[in-house]
Amino acid sequence: MTTTFAQLGLPKSLVGALERRGILEPFPVQEATIPDALDGKDVSGKAPTGSGKTIAFGLPLLVRVERAKPNRPRALILAPTRELADQIKQELAPLAQGVGRNVFAIYGGVGYGPQRNAMRKGVDVLVATPGRLEDLMEQRTVDLSQADIVVVDEADRMADMGFLPAVKRILDRTAKKRQTLLFSATLDGDIAVLSRSYQTNPVRHDAGTSDTDAVDAKHHFWLVEHHDRVEHTADLIRAADRTIVFTRTRHGADRLAKQLTKLGVSAVAMHGGRSQNQRNRALKAFSSYRAQALIATDVAARGIHIDAVASVIHFDPPADHKDYLHRSGRTARAGATGTVVSLVTGEQKRAVRRMQKDLDLDAPIEAPALDALDYGGHRIGPPSTNGSRPASRSPRGERTQSRPEKASKPSRKRSNGSAPKKGGESVYVANLPWGTTESDVVRLFAPYGDVHQATLITDRRTGRSKGFGFVDMPRPAAHSAVSGLHGTKVGGRDLTVRIAKPRTHSR
Repeated sequence: MTTTFAQLGLPKSLVGALERRGILEPFPVQEATIPDALDGKDVSGKAPTGSGKTIAFGLPLLVRVERAKPNRPRALILAPTRELADQIKQELAPLAQGVGRNVFAIYGGVGYGPQRNAMRKGVDVLVATPGRLEDLMEQRTVDLSQADIVVVDEADRMADMGFLPAVKRILDRTAKKRQTLLFSATLDGDIAVLSRSYQTNPVRHDAGTSDTDAVDAKHHFWLVEHHDRVEHTADLIRAADRTIVFTRTRHGADRLAKQLTKLGVSAVAMHGGRSQNQRNRALKAFSSYRAQALIATDVAARGIHIDAVASVIHFDPPADHKDYLHRSGRTARAGATGTVVSLVTGEQKRAVRRMQKDLDLDAPIEAPALDALDYGGHRIGPPSTNGSRPASRSPRGERTQSRPEKASKPSRKRSNGSAPKKGGESVYVANLPWGTTESDVVRLFAPYGDVHQATLITDRRTGRSKGFGFVDMPRPAAHSAVSGLHGTKVGGRDLTVRIAKPRTHSR
């Protein structure tokens, strides 16, 4: 029998707010930790990135948090990166309104003025990165003496990034009698010491043994020539559409984004050399489906959560196996599947082999084979469109046919065998709430004309919706639906609605 959020002890106001966002059933980490957190117990949660931790600690916090006085927040959430802090705030703020509380995030890279003003007005739940928080504490803009609920999120990342000393200094300034919730992919070593020092009889929950559990992905290693990497990357993005590509350097990320754009692939770059506003804009463009690819350095592998990322490409394979896991964990999140492709040059083979050994990952380093990749049976931007090459390069630079000649012609046929009726058009709709049904989609599009067929794309292993689908309508109605629905909010999400690109039949 499926457990509901109401059965976990949450109030009707929060359960209703979750339902309006399409969140109907708790993930394992939420089901395990929410009851103990609601009881006021200290909790140590072992869970990988993307497992639903924000809701797990956020809901009990919103139930228990008191009203704050100016400059004195009553709850504190520590996050290792600016992007993660902002994402936590974005996820919790609408839920907080339903219980009469507010959430605000402070982090570096932006001006102090708005953050000082917000603190003076009173912030019930403060989300913060350690560096900027300590700055504002020194300026006496933030007083943590009444913060009696504290969350340390991604504690293992805090340790990796050298933030634990700052975290300890901050915890020392919070209320003596407090509830402390700690979430991490690992709970040993430095994290165990942190728990012993700052938690009282914590209840421990394991909702995933390591990052490896979150990377339920298919791993491929392609042997390529250095000068062919950009074209291979373009082909892969066209096949998967939603892709995060990792480069070693900031300059490399900027250069690759420009090169992909010239090849007709919409790409944005995100790295530590860009201002926070620039990073936010890039992340928003990718999250809202305006960009097919996010080109990033490892800054994007640290804690950010983006739904429905089909694939990860290691344009520059990392040397460290932990970095590989952090990067690869951007796909195959929360029970979904994903594809990870590493582009390996001849001189990188030895280092990649060592990394594979550290990961206990048995995967051959082989010639590129686009047709061997599986993106859940659906391709939004197939390699046969948008000016892609009809063939891949072999590691020696020789042309090899990637598929039989007869299969290179685009087809309007769906993977389920259906096709738009004569005079019809297929509409791509994305960023749907996870609880949306095909009947819901039909009702959404019906005001604009006859709906011939609505198809939601689901994960073949879990049956969960991937948050996007296709609607077949008469051509005039399809274009009216695009004009009327694109950018509108459904369940708190901004819909992406556009005329679907031609797709090849999945093999």
